Amino acid sequence: MSLQPQVEDAPEERSAFFIGADWDNVSEEEDHHQLILQKANALASENCLKEAIDWFSVAMRYSPVRPEQLSTFVDCILRNFKWKAAGPESVSGRSRDAEDSSGEDVFDCPNCNSFLGEPVTIACGHSYCKRCYHRRLFSKCRLCSEPVRGEEKASVILCGLLDKWFPDELKQSKTLSEVDSLCRRKRYQEAVSLASDVIRSALYRKAMVLHEMGQVDESLQVFLHCLAVDEDFPCAKRQILCDLLSPADENVKVGLRETTHNTLPHLRSKTLETDAQVEPQSPVQRQHQKRWESLERPGLSRALSLRVHGSSCGEEGLKRVCSAPQLGDQEKGSLLKRKLSVSDTEPCVVSSGSSKHKKQGSKTCRSVPKDLLDPNDLECSLCMLFYEPVTTPCGHTFCKNCLERCLDHTPQCPLCKQSLKEYLACRKYMVTTILDTLIKQYLSQEYAERTKTHLEETRELSLTKNVPIFVCTMAYPTVPCPLHVFEPRYRLMIRRCMDTGTRQFGMCISDPQKFADYGCMLIIRSVHFLPDGRSVVDTIGGKRFRVLSRGMKDGYSTADIEHLEDCRVEDSDELERLQELHDAVYEQARVWFQNLKIRFHNQILQHFGPMPDREADIQATANGPACCWWLLAVLPIDPRYQLSVLSMTSLKERLVKIQHILTYLQSIPNN
Repeated sequence: MSLQPQVEDAPEERSAFFIGADWDNVSEEEDHHQLILQKANALASENCLKEAIDWFSVAMRYSPVRPEQLSTFVDCILRNFKWKAAGPESVSGRSRDAEDSSGEDVFDCPNCNSFLGEPVTIACGHSYCKRCYHRRLFSKCRLCSEPVRGEEKASVILCGLLDKWFPDELKQSKTLSEVDSLCRRKRYQEAVSLASDVIRSALYRKAMVLHEMGQVDESLQVFLHCLAVDEDFPCAKRQILCDLLSPADENVKVGLRETTHNTLPHLRSKTLETDAQVEPQSPVQRQHQKRWESLERPGLSRALSLRVHGSSCGEEGLKRVCSAPQLGDQEKGSLLKRKLSVSDTEPCVVSSGSSKHKKQGSKTCRSVPKDLLDPNDLECSLCMLFYEPVTTPCGHTFCKNCLERCLDHTPQCPLCKQSLKEYLACRKYMVTTILDTLIKQYLSQEYAERTKTHLEETRELSLTKNVPIFVCTMAYPTVPCPLHVFEPRYRLMIRRCMDTGTRQFGMCISDPQKFADYGCMLIIRSVHFLPDGRSVVDTIGGKRFRVLSRGMKDGYSTADIEHLEDCRVEDSDELERLQELHDAVYEQARVWFQNLKIRFHNQILQHFGPMPDREADIQATANGPACCWWLLAVLPIDPRYQLSVLSMTSLKERLVKIQHILTYLQSIPNN
């Protein structure tokens, strides 16, 4: 059963709006309000403006409607306006181009689709104009639906680039922000005056562009609109005078008189006076003008009159809607529907088929002036050309890797020293999309070289060359080794192991030669980052290795290594004796572990886990039985002795060493 909008305004009839609804329940009423808004937005999405107005009117009777809840409705009206302004033929022919270009200008704000003045980059990496951001016109990103925190400042580098590339548009955007500020402070007269200056300047620029394109009649109309805002605007008057006196544009004068008469009533008297004061024309001039009028006047005057008619109707309808505060919501909705029904049947633009320049209605994407493009403007303050640029809440931008390395040392912005503790805790270093797009589009060659440099810095050639070494403690194959990483150099090392995909590094104990000659590879199972940048890394032992050469990279040690493997026993008799030795050592170790004091027993279980089960094939892996490494890790012996056992490639020798240690420990009285 479809829902129907309520026409009456009586409170007692609200309960009849939904069948079985109980409007005494506040939460249920809120649910109904949301349902009404969803219905209205769905109708707006289908271009059913009249029906959508009905439902929005009903929604406003029960609860206020926030501006962001009307975004779909406004987008629908804007889409229809653009469609009418361009005409059906123009829209059908350029719909695909509009999708590719009109809505893809990187210098447009995703919220208001206007110039990205004083851009603010939010946590997801997308940028919005300062006006939309400060006015809280959106709670989630329009592009990715990421929640907006509302603590970010304007991007320093983007503001500088826009000021260099588009100074006029940035100045206008700042002026609009100043108008908003004046309105918030209730200084309305100053706001109106400043806004009029902006409108006049924008209209004059539009008129000059049209004039340069050869669309003289359109430019003259816009010049007249300039005078409608400010009758004493000298630049507009001067340009109109030049166009009127130009011999090549006499065909425009007739249409101009109609335009002036219809669009600017307050200028009619001046126009009539001007016409009355025109000097009589010579026979040659009259013949020349008649020739132009016979060729151009019908199409020109008809087009201009239709444009004026559409414009005046729009203004008149808008005045009717806005000047009726005494009407109820239903009456206002009906009035607006009548306005839309009239506009639905009347075209706004009629262009001559012989015109070379047709109004397309699509917005031209801005491009960076080539003479103002300088790669130095897009360099990170900590290295070179931006690679994966990330903008902090304070407005400064760095390469992602550069920022992470700085935050390894201190949770502050490298430039302004503002605290970034919350930003560090979130660990969402999202790339600033507009900067990344600009670099790839305008500096493709430099970007390719920068990418190559980055890959060379982070690429691990193999698991035996330039292996990162964590100099800390003993590690053993198959034995867990949890680590608390807090030093900046090891934060960087762990992050690189994760980024390159190897998820491995070597562990060695310290030595007079920086670190020992033997060690064990650790495989990262998980990393838990703490709010202050420290991390808890869960690792488990992998292959053993011997160090061939030592090196250093960004503060941490590296090494070229070779992996160690146990020598296999092929003789059956020798293998049988080795199995018997293994079984004896395993049973001896089990007895020793069971006889430990409960406190030591629990500590070993908590840190290293239970003793591994006995293996059927003691030569199944290159490192031998797992119980040997578990015993070597839990036995209270000197690390140097443990290192000597780790370096052995004979399982028999390793078992004998462990047996000697167990025998010695069992000979000590258990107090």
